[in-house]
Amino acid sequence: MKAIILKSSGGVENLVPAEIPVPTIAADEVLVKLKAISINPVDVKTRSGKGVWGRIKDESPVILGWDISGEITEVGADVTGFKPGDEVFAMIAFPQSGKAYAEYVKAKASELTLKPAGVSHEEAAAATLAALTPWQAFHTYEQIKPGDRVLIHAASGGVGHYAVQIAKHLGAYVIATSSAANREFVLGLGADEHIDYKAEPFETATHDIDFVLDTIGGEYIDRSLQVMKKGGTIVSIVSGMNEAVTPKATALGINGHNILVKPSAENMTTIAGLLQKGIIKSHVSKVFPFGQMADAHLQLESGRTVGKVVLTL
Repeated sequence: MKAIILKSSGGVENLVPAEIPVPTIAADEVLVKLKAISINPVDVKTRSGKGVWGRIKDESPVILGWDISGEITEVGADVTGFKPGDEVFAMIAFPQSGKAYAEYVKAKASELTLKPAGVSHEEAAAATLAALTPWQAFHTYEQIKPGDRVLIHAASGGVGHYAVQIAKHLGAYVIATSSAANREFVLGLGADEHIDYKAEPFETATHDIDFVLDTIGGEYIDRSLQVMKKGGTIVSIVSGMNEAVTPKATALGINGHNILVKPSAENMTTIAGLLQKGIIKSHVSKVFPFGQMADAHLQLESGRTVGKVVLTL
């Protein structure tokens, strides 16, 4: 089968096409012929030697990718609930190696859910890691309640654009930051207020926040804490820059947490239902053919992507 392997960490020139054997599945796994995959900032970071590079660098070959949508072609002996021909989508294996940059991938049946019939493979592949992240952020610790004032940073991005929609579904009043160019997009997702982070510091534009989803890290943690209510919650999803979120928040009477998204068939089934009902929608701004993986990485690396980047096979 065709695959794209990572020769070594570094630039996009290290993403090279290869022919490798189709994976052999275990009893609790299925084989999926991929129709679409999506990529995330963690793909770019890992390719460059950060992200989860340390976890997978000793594999041979190293194949990136976690977000999949496709059709099951084979099921393991212990698998129930799925059969060949089923269309499924998921984030698989993360933060271990998912090996989704390939024509076929093996996946734990316990991580998959059925793709809604009315949702394209491109839309489904997009709504995996980036949709699971805010869903888990809003439910793992203190849950968002109707009427809560929720601040979402980088609301026009992959995680952010799902976060706005999910928070609104949960009944929150959503304040979203992005550039002015993406104001109408963010408001169209359901945000109640938009803050142009280039025009004014968000900490002067809002206050009394119950919940912050921090997708940026660094100084954004300290600045976000300034606008929060005592007893509020900040959840930071950015690895490597946010280790201090808990003590900083605790010192101010705020709940602070880090979160690393994890595979969950249960959560994916919930997301499938939200997609099917049109409660959340995937915004796919760029679609590349599988062979243009380097271009897809460069697009994401530009920092100017609205919504998601997807590749088709």
